[in-house]
Amino acid sequence: MTISANRVRQIREAKMMSKAELARKADVTVQTIHRIENGSECRLDTKRKIILALGFELQNRTRIFDEDELDGEQETS
Repeated sequence: MTISANRVRQIREAKMMSKAELARKADVTVQTIHRIENGSECRLDTKRKIILALGFELQNRTRIFDEDELDGEQETS
């Protein structure tokens, strides 16, 4: 398992959103949000959903996810 640096938890909490609310807006499970917040890797499609659900545009992805994988690299599990 690869650890991925991200600021999902900090941004979600700053927006006073629960994990359940973010999961619902991103159309993913609460367990997925939990794993991502704890540093697990996720698919690019899931990152896109989370970025948009947090109210950001895809161009601002580096404010949430440190790596710049949305530019076309291969997806991970």
